[in-house]
Amino acid sequence: MNLWDQVSTWVERPDLGLSVPGSMMLILGGILILAGVVWWPHKGLVAVWRQRKSRNLRVACEDSLKRIYNEQVEGHRSTLTSIAGGLQVSISRAAEILGEMEKKNLISFQNGALRLTGEGRRYALHVIRAHRLWERYLAEETGFAEKEWHQRAERIEHDLTPQQTDVLYAKLNNPSHDPHGDPIPTADGQMQSETGQLLTALEVDGVGRILHLEDEPPSIYSQLVAQGLRPGMEVRILDKGADHVRFWAGGDEHVLATLLANSVTVAPCAESQVDQEFTGASLAQLSVGLQGQVVGLSPASRGTDRRRLLDLGFVPGALVEAELASPNGDPTAYRIRGTLIALRREQASLIRIQVVEKTLVA
Repeated sequence: MNLWDQVSTWVERPDLGLSVPGSMMLILGGILILAGVVWWPHKGLVAVWRQRKSRNLRVACEDSLKRIYNEQVEGHRSTLTSIAGGLQVSISRAAEILGEMEKKNLISFQNGALRLTGEGRRYALHVIRAHRLWERYLAEETGFAEKEWHQRAERIEHDLTPQQTDVLYAKLNNPSHDPHGDPIPTADGQMQSETGQLLTALEVDGVGRILHLEDEPPSIYSQLVAQGLRPGMEVRILDKGADHVRFWAGGDEHVLATLLANSVTVAPCAESQVDQEFTGASLAQLSVGLQGQVVGLSPASRGTDRRRLLDLGFVPGALVEAELASPNGDPTAYRIRGTLIALRREQASLIRIQVVEKTLVA
């Protein structure tokens, strides 16, 4: 018997002297249906509101755990004010979040500062692991733009269970670092540690390899990405001033304001390790009529885009000739392995070459 039949049976009981007009039946039926929409278990509006409220509080707690963990690693003091500022919420809302975390034995207060308990540290590392693994997945397995990785991972990190992160870890062949150079925690909370220094600490003519690009705030990270900088890239300092650093990396010259340069961590390395990086050029620099030999693909080439370039034949040792440019210079047609392929400048800049004599072509 459906809801309407139940209403009809209830309001029409001649044996009890009950009889409700049809219009009243419609009103009563509407009230019952509305009550069901609002109060229905698990799917009613109230249940959905409670679920959403609970999830929002959980997400805020997890974001706070990450912040406290990172501040502790960096030697900073976590406080109610720093959490409110980091989450961009009011002091009262931050107090509510921290109260929930304390109730779950995730944090403790020591001399006015917040500290993670053992359980809090394990929880924080799970969220960090989920975030960095998902960034690695977006970089290696999808075509999403690099500037989108962090924000997408910020959302999905709250929905991945420890079991799902283990599956993702195995699928990605147990990576040690995310695309920004941050170490990925293992299931038992272990992480590789690398000591480096800020780009601004390198002396003029000093060389190093980029270990890490700070991905927060997004406005700074997007500027580093726009410069084409990537973990693993070698750099040589050309000039330093009070407000800038000028250096060579990826076959091109770059200039960063000191604020941006302080978001790049490098490891000093020997001169011999960077020679190839400095002498190579990008395919986009190859003039029409000239040839080059592919040295490799830039670290900026990832995921499906990287696989496509490799499938087209841009593998180390392959010879390529710039054969024809469009009227505005972009795209340019390149001949490789007997096939003419048009690439835009953005794509061609991801392919590193050495210019060779044209007589080398068979």
